[in-house]
Amino acid sequence: MATPCQMMKKKSQHPCFGGDHKNSARIHLPVAPGCNIKCGFCERKFDCVNESRPGVTSRVLTPEQALERLELVLRHPVAGPKMKVVGIAGPGDPLANENTFKTFDLVRAAHPELTLCLSTNGLMLPENMDRIKDLGIHSLTVTMNALSAQSGAQVYEWIHYQGKKLQGEAAAGFLLDKQLEGVELAAKAGMLVKINHVYMPGINDHETLDLAVTARKLGATMMNIIPLIPLGKFAGMEQPSKDEIDFIRSQAEQILSQARHCKQCRADAAGIIGQDLDLDQLKVSSA
Repeated sequence: MATPCQMMKKKSQHPCFGGDHKNSARIHLPVAPGCNIKCGFCERKFDCVNESRPGVTSRVLTPEQALERLELVLRHPVAGPKMKVVGIAGPGDPLANENTFKTFDLVRAAHPELTLCLSTNGLMLPENMDRIKDLGIHSLTVTMNALSAQSGAQVYEWIHYQGKKLQGEAAAGFLLDKQLEGVELAAKAGMLVKINHVYMPGINDHETLDLAVTARKLGATMMNIIPLIPLGKFAGMEQPSKDEIDFIRSQAEQILSQARHCKQCRADAAGIIGQDLDLDQLKVSSA
């Protein structure tokens, strides 16, 4: 387990955990296309390079191609010297894809100085905790969009777990139990844990502050309240305004540290937050 001093150093280097996001670069390696849950707002298009939102990538890479992309970015004159974090955030759920672990193995062997970061919906987090610890992953983001089965049933259409498909409140309740267990295990293992929360007025907004309290009790380091991007079955819903998000973040900040600089990055984002590199200029070999 990392010491408190080591964890503070990792936090200071991680642009998504309150670090100097102007001088610390990160890269997301899009090696995980498969997903084990269906969020009602999720629409993934792998070929839309002009969209900037989670779940989107111009292409899915193999672990070897991902390492090649990292090496290219490390040679970039601006982003390269500032590179601190290598993350896997999709475009599906990383823990539903074996290539996630293969990629982290390659990156750790080639660049042990870089911090490894993982984003997940948490469904398979408890059972993969030993593998995550063995990889030396220090930063973990868990997306939790509900704190009750009733609200979760409105957000999630289904989940797949060990060959079974669950729907409705049964699915949402099962997912929530896994998320709570996984967050607690990760925090006890000494990881920096951030909770992402897609804020949906009329759906889950009444649970947001209670989620902050719960996350703090479980040992989470930070919370990131994200405005809904109206897509999928929520396409007709009005997106929360900046003022709404600022207000709920200010309330939640009395409970748990808030991430206010999130740009809802793509699954293949690379560079300094807000100054992402043009991936068309990064030539990666064909699969």
